Amino acid sequence: MTKLSVNINKIATLRNARGGNVPDLLQVAKDIQQFGAQGITIHPRPDERHIRYQDARDLKPIVYTEFNIEGNPEHNFIDLVLECKPEQVTLVPDAIGAITSSAGWDTLKNQAYLTEVIAEFKRNGIRTSIFVDPVLQMIEGAKKTGTDRIELYTEAFAHQYGLGNPKAIEPYTRSAVLANELGLGINAGHDLSLDNIQFFKENIPGLLEVSIGHALISEALYLGLENVINQYLKKLK
Repeated sequence: MTKLSVNINKIATLRNARGGNVPDLLQVAKDIQQFGAQGITIHPRPDERHIRYQDARDLKPIVYTEFNIEGNPEHNFIDLVLECKPEQVTLVPDAIGAITSSAGWDTLKNQAYLTEVIAEFKRNGIRTSIFVDPVLQMIEGAKKTGTDRIELYTEAFAHQYGLGNPKAIEPYTRSAVLANELGLGINAGHDLSLDNIQFFKENIPGLLEVSIGHALISEALYLGLENVINQYLKKLK
């Protein structure tokens, strides 16, 4: 079964919009795990507009499934990850001020930098994953960095699939086949939803984990958080 890691950034966005501690981020993380999700993902950004760096510290003793911290490996982020020691760190090439992730790493141009950062995380026993587009050269470049896994950036698939183009899965399937041949674990995320997750899962060999936040929390507004998580788990079997 592919694991479901729930990104709780949107819970933090809602909390921060009003101030105070409603909704309670830590309680939501506990509930998500109790409802059956196999991981909690956060993506702190330098401006802390949703997840705050202190949230990462507070979540560490709360998350008993898999803790995944995503972000651009600038100095403060690296220090935070080394302090919290999550099970997994996912490196994302976000520009400062970006609304959301918009591209994977160029693993060829950034190979030396990624190799250095990944080696530091691995020395500290933290599994590494790097965000990549479904481009074979980028998959090959990822292998050379020493990363344990890749996370396929799925926005293009989700957009095209929503327009009725199932062939949008093809570059992702080819990328997954290559990753498997290279011994890289495969994660995926960005705009995956109840509408497309089962099709994606069925066409990605060796898919280990998906990280879903915006769509899942939005769907939960109508269907309820526990119900939505259970629907994802069924589709990921």
